[in-house]
Amino acid sequence: MDPVVALVLGLCCLLLLSLWKQNSRRGKLPPGPTPFPIIGNILQIDVKDISKSLTNLKRYGPVFTVYLGMKPTVVLHGYEAVKEALVDLGEEFAGRGIFPIAEKVNKGLGKCVQKS
Repeated sequence: MDPVVALVLGLCCLLLLSLWKQNSRRGKLPPGPTPFPIIGNILQIDVKDISKSLTNLKRYGPVFTVYLGMKPTVVLHGYEAVKEALVDLGEEFAGRGIFPIAEKVNKGLGKCVQKS
């Protein structure tokens, strides 16, 4: 088999696997714009004016999902959504996400431990 054909076939398989993985995880998340494989919704967000870009996406509701790269990010848009999450459902939203770069810089110190 020609090496170029093998490379193209391998890249196509990786792309299809990435799409399948993304779609299987989306079932538990709020609705949002369809992300591109690997880069997510980065092209739909203006880095210079992120708040305006996210305001344009509020057509998905006050709570929606955008993908920053391959990581899903849930966005709460508006006072009522934020109040409900932080005041009414504060216990469920008390944990922090994991940021590998911050953990490496802090050498594992300052972790938030969730109670089970």
